[in-house]
Amino acid sequence: MNKAFMGLVKKEFIQVFRDKLMVWIIFALPIIQLLLLGYVANLEVKDISLDVYDFDQTQLSRDFVRSTEAGKYFTPTTPEHSVLDLDLSFREGSREMALVIPEDFSEKLTTNEPVTVGLIADGTDANSASLGSGYMAQIARKFSQDIYGLERPLKVRNRVLYNPEAESVHYMIPAIVATLLTIVTVLLTSMAIVREKETGTLEQILVTPISKGTFLAGKVIPFAVLGMIELTLALAFGVLWFKVPFVGSALLLLGLSALYLLTTLGIGLFFSTVTSTQQQAMFFAWFFLIFALLTSGFFTPIANMPQWTQYITYLNPMRYFMEITRGIMMKGAGFVDLLPQTISLIIIGVVVFGFSSIRFSKRTG
Repeated sequence: MNKAFMGLVKKEFIQVFRDKLMVWIIFALPIIQLLLLGYVANLEVKDISLDVYDFDQTQLSRDFVRSTEAGKYFTPTTPEHSVLDLDLSFREGSREMALVIPEDFSEKLTTNEPVTVGLIADGTDANSASLGSGYMAQIARKFSQDIYGLERPLKVRNRVLYNPEAESVHYMIPAIVATLLTIVTVLLTSMAIVREKETGTLEQILVTPISKGTFLAGKVIPFAVLGMIELTLALAFGVLWFKVPFVGSALLLLGLSALYLLTTLGIGLFFSTVTSTQQQAMFFAWFFLIFALLTSGFFTPIANMPQWTQYITYLNPMRYFMEITRGIMMKGAGFVDLLPQTISLIIIGVVVFGFSSIRFSKRTG
């Protein structure tokens, strides 16, 4: 019994280490994920992009703006739009908060009169909006009391756009929808073609009059349809059950989702060309999904990640699609607002799907 047991154990170890790709998957990929995600997984909220509308334009108001940089909680910037159009920056996703300093700011402070500044926040991420408002209140209190010794502290009046109730589920559901679409299409595509290899039917199909292009289209189109059905069901459930607002265009979201499928199907197709078993394909897909999820802004705002990690996120298609789903559902963003994300998805989709198709043709040639 012991000999039989040891023989089976030895056989399994030999089988695993004989497959060089599986050894790489088991040992190298987890270490890479650990090193990368150890930097990415950061629940702190810092470097909040802050548009500053300073109507006072005095030394005192400029000192207050500089004080917001303390602790690296805020990154004050010059607004691209007028105060009447500040919501455009929020819809585009380029800014998270806006600070409005009244024109009598310095006059009231120097005479020890109460003064209020306005803080307008993008409430899409309820946690970031709440923490950012708290940071600003502390900065204002410290500025007026500790620095200038004023009796009446500087007040901050908060206004939250898009999610005034601070419901975190409104922020999470659009992200979950994007995640489900990614998981379904990447996993199904990568494993389906590998299954044909394992069963030996791939060679049989390729010797028939069916062209490689026809075969490829016949394999990926059903998964694209299933992905769109999954997306529609998830959206309907989120809106009807969780009462998540959907203020944008459903047709625009469906159209950009179809564009996003070009990338996810291409990634699944690529995994099918570098693996020979469903087990290997599943491992590759799983590690990609973990990386894509944690560098997409699902849990941690991208601005809070290390600078070198932020550069990596530009290669993550889920980042752009998550911004699209949140922008359309919660902010009512239009096509023009989402043009940078759309262009990025087109470039990544064409490159990934094109490269994977060429590689598939060569591997089956």
